[in-house]
Amino acid sequence: MAFVLGLALPGLIFSVAEKWYLHKDKRPPIQTSPTESSNMQTLPQYSVEHKINVQNDASEIEAMDLNTYVVGVLLGELPADFDEETMKAQAVVARTYALKRQSTAQKHSGAVCMDSVCCQAYCGIDDYLAKGGRQETVDKVTSAVNETAYQILTYHNQLIEATYFSCSGGRTEDAVAVWGAEIPYLQAVDSPGEEQAAHYTDSVRFTKQEFAKLLGIDPKGQLATWFGSVTYTNGGGVDTIVIAGKTFPGTDLRKVLGLRSTAFTITPIGDSVHIVTKGFGHRVGMSQYGAEAMAVRGANYAQILSHYYPETVLKDYGQN
Repeated sequence: MAFVLGLALPGLIFSVAEKWYLHKDKRPPIQTSPTESSNMQTLPQYSVEHKINVQNDASEIEAMDLNTYVVGVLLGELPADFDEETMKAQAVVARTYALKRQSTAQKHSGAVCMDSVCCQAYCGIDDYLAKGGRQETVDKVTSAVNETAYQILTYHNQLIEATYFSCSGGRTEDAVAVWGAEIPYLQAVDSPGEEQAAHYTDSVRFTKQEFAKLLGIDPKGQLATWFGSVTYTNGGGVDTIVIAGKTFPGTDLRKVLGLRSTAFTITPIGDSVHIVTKGFGHRVGMSQYGAEAMAVRGANYAQILSHYYPETVLKDYGQN
């Protein structure tokens, strides 16, 4: 998730079992499901002039027009040549994410920062152009944001936790496997067609001593004997693995070893440990490269969102 120009994705092959409608609509109808209608929770009200507090790198807070902010998020988050439907999906997700952060005040007293690791990446139009970005891309991004203006994702008439990441390596992850919380709309789903992602797979190598020091284990004994049983999550990530008699959660190993994701394999070779990862990020919610693969195949943004956030409802708060 960074400032990227000129990435190209070829035609992608998908399983016939995936039931995606292969047409594009500019703006799918916004509907309320029976579950939403019968639920008594009230969605917070937002005006079309709603502002979002944005914290810059100097920790200064600026009240910014929400759609202006979303344009900057797309410029910071997506490759320039991504499909317009991918950009529309990202616009809805970025808008929902920001409003959720504002309403819960979980971070930065309700503001959102410009760090993709913490909140969302952001690149203002002027900065984007100064770094070599094209006006053509700015126009495409602005169009995607305007065409989805005021649209948000809800579950039981509440803003969802609109988490997303770069690529999954073929399947996304359950929220409970990463954060310990069961969230109905953040469940593992297949995400094919991501093979062109920069970090679809990665590898890293540690010496025996480095590996032992990072994990706080005794470096004695043959390396090949250190590795025991492995359990996996519904999304294909490592749930737990036994190393040198200790059980490590896959999420802990990802942090300690600095891995791209929890979807990894470990192979001892001689006196070194080789690790291959699939995907990049926590793998919960929408895969940006998976969304692009769907768009290239013909899915519109509403179908992309429905796939990665099942049982959610796309709403337009500008019509409230």
